[in-house]
Amino acid sequence: MVVQFDREKHHRRSVRLPGYNYTQVGAYFVTICTVGKECLLGKIVDMKVQPNEASRIVRSVWEGLPRHYAGMDIDEFVVMPNHVHGILTLLDGGGIVGAGFKPAPTVKRYGLPEIVRGFKTFSSRQINQSHATTGTSLWQRNYYEHIVRDDDESNRIRRYIEDNPLMWAMDRENPQAKTATISESWQV
Repeated sequence: MVVQFDREKHHRRSVRLPGYNYTQVGAYFVTICTVGKECLLGKIVDMKVQPNEASRIVRSVWEGLPRHYAGMDIDEFVVMPNHVHGILTLLDGGGIVGAGFKPAPTVKRYGLPEIVRGFKTFSSRQINQSHATTGTSLWQRNYYEHIVRDDDESNRIRRYIEDNPLMWAMDRENPQAKTATISESWQV
């Protein structure tokens, strides 16, 4: 049987902002979902995250990202049963070296897509190793990102990430939600 290529069905549409340089200094809010939005990363009990081995690996990989990618830092982060939310910050390449005010050596700047790809790859690989499986990706192909525009928005997003476990019963990512009515409360 020959499968015909259907551009509408098989074309992956980018959710990225057209023409935007995702290596630019700034903060980025990301949401990354598990493949099929399966609840593989622990559970929520009494509105608190109950981690499992996979979610502990995911958190460890997230926290290790600044060691792998120079010029970036992490901010608020939560592992939910079938997705993660976090803020990544791409930093200015300059800095102070030693006791003087000299520019730091130029380092390769990694963009948001490369960092997210690395996160997905590293975490999937470690989870596969812990379960003695191979070639299985934990994550869906794409991810959601939002360019954080100012401190007020950053603070709203931090609160949203912190409060996400409290809202799980109504979360649109929750397959058991009675009514998926939670909105992106960080957006005003």
